[in-house]
Order: sequence, then structure tokens, then C-alpha cells
Amino acid sequence: MLKIALIIVIVLIAAIVLFAVSRPSTFKVERSILIKAPAQKIFALVNDLHLWEGWTPYNRDPAMKKTYSGSASGKGAEYAWEGNKDVGMGEIKITDVVAPSRVEMELHMIKPFEGRNKVVFSFITEAESTRVSWDMDGRQNLMVKIMGLFISMDNMIGKDFEVGLAKLKALAEK
Repeated sequence: MLKIALIIVIVLIAAIVLFAVSRPSTFKVERSILIKAPAQKIFALVNDLHLWEGWTPYNRDPAMKKTYSGSASGKGAEYAWEGNKDVGMGEIKITDVVAPSRVEMELHMIKPFEGRNKVVFSFITEAESTRVSWDMDGRQNLMVKIMGLFISMDNMIGKDFEVGLAKLKALAEK
């Protein structure tokens, strides 16, 4: 009986791994919001990593260690953090800027899971408002693919993006 149970468990694990391998090797999460403020004002809040304090959804650890380096803002600006299990450890660097319409970044997550992703903020003027989009895409290794069978990356990260965009809206519309 124990052998049969062990065989069933092994077959089940193999099926999960094989199904995960067949999943896409990339992911994309994107959210947007309409903000009643000029693109230049919102762009400035994103382009200067020091100003993220006012709107980022990822300040979940009051004791988080933060380090800024590189440029003060714009291309070359870098921000690294290390915190509790809610924020992990990582770094983000602004890699390209087209003022006031786009900010591109490279996100390097170190903990809890290693990953490198591209992050893009875009700002499109619509009448008296600005459509702000926050996109992230990256590669999924086998472990992330397996986790994705049980946890939606889009839902998990997308909710954070929605919270951050709402905070950005509140700050920019003041």
C-alpha cells in the first residue's frame, strides 16, 4: 500500500513539473490609472527614486535598509533595499528615460526569489489628465512556473501596482 501511495505521489509531482515546463517562459503584469495632473508632474515622482517614499506599495517594513546610488534621478539612478519577509531584498536601476513620457528600469530581486525583470512606467496625456501605466515583464524559471500553477503572478503583483498607482494618483492630484 505504501509503494502505491509513493508511486501516485511521484506521478503527481512529475505531472505538475511536466505541465509547468509547458507554460510560457515569460510573464507580463500591467496596470494603468488616469490621473488628473500633467504628465511632467507625475513623471517627476517616478523618475526620482527618492520620491517613491510617497507612493510605493512596497514600504511594508519600517526597519527596511535603503541605499541610493548613481544619479540623483533619471538614467543611472539606483535604489537598493533589504527588509523583512514582506519586502525581501533587491535593487532597481533606471536604465532609460524619455521625459515626460517614459521611465524604464531594471529590477533585480535577490530575496525571497532571484529574478531580473524590466519595469516600464509610461505617461500619456489624455485631455486634462494623464494615463499612467506600470508594466513589468520578465522570465520565469521552473520554480516560478510551478508556483504560477497555484498563485497568479498577475493577481499578486497587479494588486501591488493598483495600490501604488492609487497612491501616486492621490499624491499627484494634491
